[in-house]
Amino acid sequence: MTTDYAADLTAYRAAVREFVTSPVLDKWRGAATDDVADDMRSSAGLMRCLYDAGFGRYGMPPEVGGLGGDVRHWAVLFDELARAGLTPTGQHSLLTTLAYPVARFAPRLAAAYLPEFLSGDAWWGQGFSEPEAGSDLAALRCRATRDGDDYVISGSKIWTSHGATASRIVLLARTGTQESRHRGLSMILVDVDDPGVTVRPIALASGREELAECFFDDVRVPASRLIGAEGEGWAVAMYLLQYERAVYAWLRASALLQRVRVLTEAMADGGSGTGAADGILGGVYLDLVSLRARSVDTVRRLAAGQTVGPEASTDKLLLGACEQSVYDAARSLLGPAFMFGEAGRQWREEWWYSRTTTVYGGSAEVQRGIIADRVLKLPKE
Repeated sequence: MTTDYAADLTAYRAAVREFVTSPVLDKWRGAATDDVADDMRSSAGLMRCLYDAGFGRYGMPPEVGGLGGDVRHWAVLFDELARAGLTPTGQHSLLTTLAYPVARFAPRLAAAYLPEFLSGDAWWGQGFSEPEAGSDLAALRCRATRDGDDYVISGSKIWTSHGATASRIVLLARTGTQESRHRGLSMILVDVDDPGVTVRPIALASGREELAECFFDDVRVPASRLIGAEGEGWAVAMYLLQYERAVYAWLRASALLQRVRVLTEAMADGGSGTGAADGILGGVYLDLVSLRARSVDTVRRLAAGQTVGPEASTDKLLLGACEQSVYDAARSLLGPAFMFGEAGRQWREEWWYSRTTTVYGGSAEVQRGIIADRVLKLPKE
């Protein structure tokens, strides 16, 4: 008797939970290295294992290598992975952000290239920000000029997520005039090994090279790699933003809840639990529950095919606050074990990374402005 996991989310959760707790995945449980490339190769193996078992294919339509279902299937998968000590992968964070807009606006590209992403055989970076255009994407200068059947791309990108290891980059480039602002942008899928592409890894404060600066020196890309119509890049980016705010927030909340469980166990094993420690952990847990309460509504709306607008900035604000509160709690409660030695290395790296979470993807200040202007409709100063 075959269960329809695309339609039966409860049965899907039960099957995923049984699979991710099996010994076949033990090699990835708690695995982490100092080298990002090694981590990505290792997590690619986990992606392949999930793909071959079928569980990593739900949430995407069959036309692009999926098995049906919707974003709730990803939410369930992330919960169960984290609960089993298997942190959702870096590939997952970009897959659930980039796959849906590509599937909607460029179905032929999605059919050709998303199966490799789902299976972990390849992954993509997100090339939006530039040295002079961070939160203000309408100021982008990287240019794509139409030349026959190709676009010729010139310019640079910075803070490209997983750009140092990605095989392709979803690039937001200017095809119109600088004065056209967001109306003159287009989105293109570019291969990293194309002639003229140079990638320079960026070391974070932790020393990990998760980001990259990318240079495009007259890179020729077939016009068939366009995601959406020319000049439609802003609309694609806004559609993408729903998933970056919602599904990524769920993924990170799942991982953070697991880290809180690890921290709680460390406190219990060390015999250092106190009323003050309980208060700190309780406060962190309440922060995460607040994020999940907000995020579950956003995920359900996406699953129902609704458009999630500027109110998704609330999810981004709550996630940044949770990221920092979890790791501030670890720094406070673990003391010397956090500051020194191999045992605290992962905590220290994650604490450093958490400092960026109120900046990347749109700073907290920008998100508050969006909420004030477009959600609460407060009067202008």
